[in-house]
Amino acid sequence: MAVYTDITDEELATLLADFDLGAPLSLKGVAEGVENSNFLLETEAGRFFLTIYEKRVSEADLPFFLGLMGWLAAHGYPSAPPIPARDGELLKRVRGKPCAIVAFLSGLSVRRPTAAHCREAGRGLAALHLAAEGFTLTRANNLGQAAWSPMFASLKADAEGLKPGLAAQIDADLAVLAAGWPQGLPTGVIHADYFPDNVFFQAGRFAGTIDFYFACCDALAYDIAVALNAWCFEADGSFNITSARALVAGYEALRPLSDAERAALPVLAHGAAMRFFLTRLHDWGATPAGALVRPKDPLEYERKLAVHRSSPDLVLFGAPASANASAGKPS
Repeated sequence: MAVYTDITDEELATLLADFDLGAPLSLKGVAEGVENSNFLLETEAGRFFLTIYEKRVSEADLPFFLGLMGWLAAHGYPSAPPIPARDGELLKRVRGKPCAIVAFLSGLSVRRPTAAHCREAGRGLAALHLAAEGFTLTRANNLGQAAWSPMFASLKADAEGLKPGLAAQIDADLAVLAAGWPQGLPTGVIHADYFPDNVFFQAGRFAGTIDFYFACCDALAYDIAVALNAWCFEADGSFNITSARALVAGYEALRPLSDAERAALPVLAHGAAMRFFLTRLHDWGATPAGALVRPKDPLEYERKLAVHRSSPDLVLFGAPASANASAGKPS
């Protein structure tokens, strides 16, 4: 979440005239994330989020994202459904850009997840996959494995500027991932950005998920791999096996993994680290001047790539093969 497009009082009043939400009481920009312009909106009807979709989000994909959010909420999954206008439309426009108002979801994200949080997050991810079954719209993963090499072709100089020799290492990783990327795994709707700041808790229990603007159809186990990278690395770069066990156990409490899915986790986790390294590398030099946002450090995910490269069995809870692992760190 971030603010790239401001909105005047007059523009807000014109927008809200299409909704049954009463008069606006306050509007505050949210300076987190890197994708869209987001505002915490309070009206006479309650609290909401207003999102203005920026250039990375294709308008053609918005019916999928908003439809999924509505579907999940209607099927008992704690997410923030979009609010329809009086004419039934979910999308409106501000300054020529598409926008939507979604319900406010209560809860708090955690900055330093414990193993207990990881277990709850795993259950929440499995519940998402199950609740999404039957959703009829589809969207390909445009940031999946096939996109990585073309994406990196224009970023090699940026990688080399971050760390000499990194471009060649990333090329080698991409070749390994292309040769070993798993096929035929169970697929469905995935969140694809299941990070701690997108997951809410109340009293230590999973309370909901937000930010579905990377959601797509892909291997369900890839979502677990994204989560293992996002939830189970310590601040010092070590991989916490205890937290990883908890996350997978929480997931399997609702949706057990197949043998093929479990065996694929090492390469999926390596690939998920590559995906976030590449998009962070792109954003590092592309975030607009003056945006209320700080781009995320791509070297965090370069270090995770190094762990997966040297110790692929870690995500299967194998013995650490380097100093970049922790089997029993306090969580």
